[in-house]
Amino acid sequence: MKIGIIGAGNIGGTLTRRFAALGHAVSVANSRGPETLRDLAAETGATAVSVTEAARDKDVVVVTIPEKNVPDLPDDLFADAGDIVVVDTGNYYPQQRDGRIDAIDDGMAESRWVEQQLGRPVIKAFNNIYADHLRDNGRPADTPGRIALPVAGDDDTAKAVVMELIDELGFDAVDAGSLDQSWRQQPGTPVYTKDLDADGVRRALSEASPQRSPQWRATPHSPGGFTDPR
Repeated sequence: MKIGIIGAGNIGGTLTRRFAALGHAVSVANSRGPETLRDLAAETGATAVSVTEAARDKDVVVVTIPEKNVPDLPDDLFADAGDIVVVDTGNYYPQQRDGRIDAIDDGMAESRWVEQQLGRPVIKAFNNIYADHLRDNGRPADTPGRIALPVAGDDDTAKAVVMELIDELGFDAVDAGSLDQSWRQQPGTPVYTKDLDADGVRRALSEASPQRSPQWRATPHSPGGFTDPR
């Protein structure tokens, strides 16, 4: 499968390594240009490309950048992308990094907002797991206690593609419903950064509250320095 990854931070770098190791044709991009990704490309066999190239002629494109930077992506990023699956791994960290994004702070699901910025339907996945756990904790299918990851989206076919990739990576995938239901896996919910099995993920999703806790809402203060905990 041809996979483009936009963002080479904790999650993006991990997915680059894991997907390349599984034999997928991976292209990786960041905001600083492909020359800054030479080491990652040499390590993994992935191809370092521009952001625009990462979205061209791909089966799957993973957008894994800070929420505040999504509007800075090219307006025509997916204009000629064809029939691809776009995955959003992002989380909204208003106090810690992103500042206030009105629509999200007022209740819109994070990935619905991302979808609007991209002008392209997205699938929400990989946002609730630590990068080192994603790298190290995959297990064969049917292993007792195998970690499960929630996947939300409106297109069942696209969602199935992502769920198959998750299985290849060594995790169970749990259908978390529509993109408007993806708030159930946002920061502060019971499934966030918890290594639960499939039954545990389903239970955690059902126990989630749509009300953001104070830690995950914007304040009048400017965001401080922050590294994505995943």
